[in-house]
Amino acid sequence: MGRVTAVLFDVDGTLVDSNDAHAYAWVQAFSEHGVEVPFGAVRRRIGMGGDKLMPEVSGISEDSPQGSEIAARRSAIFRDRFLPTLRAFREAGALVAAIKAGGVTVVAASSAKREELEPLLRIAGAASLMDETTSSDDAEASKPDPDIIHAALDRAGAQAGDAMMIGDTPYDIDAARRAGVAVIAFRCGGWADADLEGAVAIYDGPWDLLAQLDDSPLRR
Repeated sequence: MGRVTAVLFDVDGTLVDSNDAHAYAWVQAFSEHGVEVPFGAVRRRIGMGGDKLMPEVSGISEDSPQGSEIAARRSAIFRDRFLPTLRAFREAGALVAAIKAGGVTVVAASSAKREELEPLLRIAGAASLMDETTSSDDAEASKPDPDIIHAALDRAGAQAGDAMMIGDTPYDIDAARRAGVAVIAFRCGGWADADLEGAVAIYDGPWDLLAQLDDSPLRR
């Protein structure tokens, strides 16, 4: 791997403390449609796209009439009830700024819908810092498929070997590795180190990587 010229950032659970909120929104949306799913089952799948999460926890396809209604209600619940309460992880925006200041292209590579991604980036203090953004709207298949990573590489104008992903879930790691991109993982999204196997390094969160940035894989 040569010098890192592009960094692809996951957002939920990586820059913004939002994974639990997404899980609660899904559970409520399912419940309102008469489908009871355990919070833990949903929480373990936050980080993959809704098109994959829904059938895994409920057997319902997102493309079905019921699935479409549940997905739309989940979005509304998340936007109206949870989004106004979310906070960035410490030093989230500062980390993005520091990486960008090193001449690196920074791109959001998120499974979130575009209408959710923009406010999440504002919460993170990174909306004006990202050179490009990619969301689930830019990919045919969501994480852990690599489509979003390929889209982010295209937006960055970078080759896989010159890029690095920063994420917080096994799905970020799977998606990036399938695209040939190395991954730095954060624990702040709620996953244990054993779940993040395959990352080239693991840090507690943005504040931890920022404090060790010069000695991290981004600068080696």
